[in-house]
Amino acid sequence: MPVRIVTDSSAGLPADVVEELGITVVDLHVMADGEGDGASTAGLSSLELVAAYARQLERGGDEGVLALHLAKELSSTWSAAVQAAAIFPEEQVRVIETGSVGMAVGAAAMTAAKLASEGADLQTCHDIAVDTLGRSATWVYLHGIEDIRRSGRISTGTALSATLLATKPIMSIAGGRLELVGKTRTQEKAFTRLVELVIERADGRPVFVAIQHNDAADSAAHLEGMLDEVLPAGSSLMSLPMEATLAVHTGVGAVGVSAVFMSHPEDVVPS
Repeated sequence: MPVRIVTDSSAGLPADVVEELGITVVDLHVMADGEGDGASTAGLSSLELVAAYARQLERGGDEGVLALHLAKELSSTWSAAVQAAAIFPEEQVRVIETGSVGMAVGAAAMTAAKLASEGADLQTCHDIAVDTLGRSATWVYLHGIEDIRRSGRISTGTALSATLLATKPIMSIAGGRLELVGKTRTQEKAFTRLVELVIERADGRPVFVAIQHNDAADSAAHLEGMLDEVLPAGSSLMSLPMEATLAVHTGVGAVGVSAVFMSHPEDVVPS
């Protein structure tokens, strides 16, 4: 495969997909805290990424390496990737600013890897990955807010509001930032709203949906059933456990939904 695709573990790609498409996944770091009752995460260093990119170039990536990492607003990994890419000859390693995380990034890596396996050049793989990201959206249902509050990923005001109102918040990831898009009293109402968000955005056309859950297999299966009943014909749906570096921040019971649509948001005509 001329072009090599590299991502990190936050993309949440299943092992069989990684193997089938020849994608390289570099693991982010999860560390237990000093008290032993929690965990934290750390981004990849430029040295780690230089080594990863170099290995892929040595393994036949004559056309270069395409790197897709979680949003720069969420981790230092992106800046480390840019520093690492600068070590190599110009354009040999291209780093995409994904602005996202989870299976939205995973889906972009999958589409790029599929084209790479068919002989596409680096620019073509880059363009399809960027296009896929532009047609994607990610939402996260939080069963509780303590973990994400402690991680600093939401504002104190948002956390206080959710706590006082005893709500189950729905967050979106837009431009690499977490934004509150819904507050519901129950998980069932939150799932109903998630389904509405996907269907509204799909605009009657097929969609790829990936559900990721943090120790909430039954809840994820329930949401999967709700979506399966209403998704447009030709859609595809998968459910899998949430990757560890994301689970640390979202807390037990969290359920994420990443979707790739047929069109960009600006192309959807309001009903």
